[in-house]
Amino acid sequence: MRYDITNIPVTEVFEEGDGCPICRLRNKLEERAIEYITGAAMMEPDIRIETNKKGFCLTHYRQMLKQRNRLSVALTLETRLDELEKQVFSGVPLFGKSAQKQAKDADRRSGTCFVCDQLEDAMNKMLATVCRTYEGQREFRQLFERQDCLCLPHFADLVAASQGAMSKKEQPYFAKAASELAHKYLTELREDVRHFCKMYDHSNAGNNDWGNSKDSIERAIWFLTTREP
Repeated sequence: MRYDITNIPVTEVFEEGDGCPICRLRNKLEERAIEYITGAAMMEPDIRIETNKKGFCLTHYRQMLKQRNRLSVALTLETRLDELEKQVFSGVPLFGKSAQKQAKDADRRSGTCFVCDQLEDAMNKMLATVCRTYEGQREFRQLFERQDCLCLPHFADLVAASQGAMSKKEQPYFAKAASELAHKYLTELREDVRHFCKMYDHSNAGNNDWGNSKDSIERAIWFLTTREP
C-alpha cells in the first residue's frame, strides 16, 4: 500500500483562522505523516525500504520522539543503520580518493528525509489546490483574504505555485492578496520587535508597557522560517 498524506480539505484549514493557513496545512500533513511512520508504517515493507534508504532529518526525528513510541523509532533506526553499513561502509577501509568518495556518499545519504520528501510532494499539490480554489470559488477567495497573515516562505511558495495553477488573468489578483497578508503582518511585527528593543533602552527604565512585543522574537523567527523556535 502506498501512503498518501494529501487528503486534507483545504477549506477546513483556512476556516480555522489564526496565523498562517499554509503553516497549518503543513503541520497537519506533517502530523499525519509522523503518526503513520511511528505506527502502521512498521508493517509496510515498501515504506520501510524507503525510510531505510532516506532516514529522517533532525526536525522529524524530534517529532517522532514526541509520539512516545520509542520502540518504533528504534526499529527504524536499526534498519537505517544496517542500510548505511551496507551502502557506505561495506568492504575494507578506504584510502585516498576512494575514501573521499565514501565520505561524499555518507554526506549525501545523511542529508535525506523520508517525511521531507513526502511533505514536498504533498505541499506542491496542496498549494496548487489553494490557487485553483481561490480562482474558482468566490467564498474561498473571501476566506483567503480574511486570513490573519502569511509567513514569508509560504507567501513565496503560494505565488510561485500560482504561476502554473491559475490563469494569467487571475494570478496577479491572487499574488496581490497574498502579498497584502504577508506585508500587513510584517508591518505589525516590525513594530513589535522595535518596541521590544526599545524596552531595554535606559530611557524606558520603569516602563512596564511591553504591548504585544514580549513574544515578538519567537514570532519573527516563525515568520522568517515557518517554524516556531
